[in-house]
Amino acid sequence: MSTKRVLTLTVLFLMLAALVVACTPQTVEVTRVITETVTEEVEVPVEVEVPVEVTRVVTETVVETVVETVIEEVMAELAPLGSEERPIKVLFVPSVEAALIVTGGEVMADALHEATGLYYEVIVPTSYAATVEEMCASPEDTIGFIPAQGYVLANERCGVTVGGAAVRQGLPWYTAMFVVRADSDIETLEDLEGRTWAIPSYTSTSGYLYPLAMLREAGIEPGEITEVPGHPAAMLAVYSEDVDFGTAFFSPPLMAGRTWTYGVDDPEIWRDAGELTFNDSGHSLIGGGPAEGGFRILDARASATSTAPDIFDQTRILALTPQIPNDTVSFGPRFPLSLAQEIVDALVVFTRSEACAQSICAQDFYAWTGIDPVRDSFYDPVRAAMEALGITEEDVLGPG
Repeated sequence: MSTKRVLTLTVLFLMLAALVVACTPQTVEVTRVITETVTEEVEVPVEVEVPVEVTRVVTETVVETVVETVIEEVMAELAPLGSEERPIKVLFVPSVEAALIVTGGEVMADALHEATGLYYEVIVPTSYAATVEEMCASPEDTIGFIPAQGYVLANERCGVTVGGAAVRQGLPWYTAMFVVRADSDIETLEDLEGRTWAIPSYTSTSGYLYPLAMLREAGIEPGEITEVPGHPAAMLAVYSEDVDFGTAFFSPPLMAGRTWTYGVDDPEIWRDAGELTFNDSGHSLIGGGPAEGGFRILDARASATSTAPDIFDQTRILALTPQIPNDTVSFGPRFPLSLAQEIVDALVVFTRSEACAQSICAQDFYAWTGIDPVRDSFYDPVRAAMEALGITEEDVLGPG
């Protein structure tokens, strides 16, 4: 091989080696590409935008729901009072069995609808206090059949107004009675010292307020007090010997030929006047009733005879309280006055109808026989009793 050829091969080899060396930086390019890929992978979380879209959709759904709810509430407020969408609420205190009140209340509501063209919803709250609270919470659309003390409390709390007072057998008043077992050793009010007591409600005028005032005035401190659901229940608590005495409303008995006289006639003037019987309506009659020269008993025990037919034999009246203004039909503080008067006028007519005997005129309901227009001052004696006892609306109803 010539020197020239060797030299040529050497040069070619060196060029090839140089070319290989020159290609070595391509590894750096690869590394750079890989780095760029890694960078792209790090940016991939940008796809997390998908949850952001979901959040936006959920937010839109919530907003739509709120708008629909607000629209429904506004529409309800704009509906005329007494329409099907916004019926007038008629509240009854639970002084007797709630189912009986609802049934009789519907009879009255139907009659009022026919007379006024308006719609009514019958409601029986769980307590006297709950009735007052509902009238204050719904000041523009509520009617309340509430007793004297309940009215005074509602008037003081939120300005509830009286539309009329109940009339029972021609009387605008009633009273309360202390009842004990017939075989009890209790003979006078003084004997009630330390004795257990059943009341229908702490907000009941006849069941608690007036009896308590009478006891305080006599310096008598009763024992444990048990609150029971309504006047008949208070009488049944005495009958069953669960308590020593109970208090409830007293309405004078109906008599033949004359009217029972407060302060003159014995509250149980019918004793020994004949046999107790019950007519088809469940009325408690002595000696055949007034039509036959006898009596019809109207006090709270008459509403308990379906449970205890012998309750008059097993219990007796110990004493009566002073007279109490009758219970009311009252209206929420912002109830339209002209409409309130229209409803009271319709109620006056209703109390003269046969249908009322299946409603507020029923003996086992409220035993109303009419309605008299009265002013707020008619209930001042109740306010005086509350003041004498130091009872405020906060004491009974709690903070406003």
